Amino acid sequence: MSNRLRTGLCAVALPARVYLGCVFVAASLYKIAEPAEFGLSIATYEILPLAWINAMAILLPWIEIVVGITLIAGFWTRASALAIGGMMIMFIAAIGITMSRDLPISCGCFASAEASDEISLGTVVRDSIWLGLAVYVVAVDDGRFGIDGLWRWRRKQREAKAPDPE
Repeated sequence: MSNRLRTGLCAVALPARVYLGCVFVAASLYKIAEPAEFGLSIATYEILPLAWINAMAILLPWIEIVVGITLIAGFWTRASALAIGGMMIMFIAAIGITMSRDLPISCGCFASAEASDEISLGTVVRDSIWLGLAVYVVAVDDGRFGIDGLWRWRRKQREAKAPDPE
């Protein structure tokens, strides 16, 4: 693949990467501020054992904020997008299982159960689009428009200035 094409694909991935990172940072804020409410949202899915709910309610939002920030910054770009893709698969599966049981619950993604809309096919479509964005970023974004790219550029600069050992 030519460098020009690779740069173009990365340029298209940049707004997708930033958007996806912002979605995850925004989703984490309510969950970090209200872990008890988020724990109740998790429990209403009736998928996880009760013993795991508190740990999930505390850990998941911090994972979301970290991968969101690193994705926005272009730091560990592919790893961050891969983590988001994995979470999206998990969320889509949880929503699908819950919908198949006809449980009328809210997503719990961005607000408390009382403030959110009920999960629906629209929720699955939205999350599938976000999964597609994550897959695109993993596939084409090498982080050249972020911290990863800056570090590669600095390394090349140092290598170019290094004296020849001969």
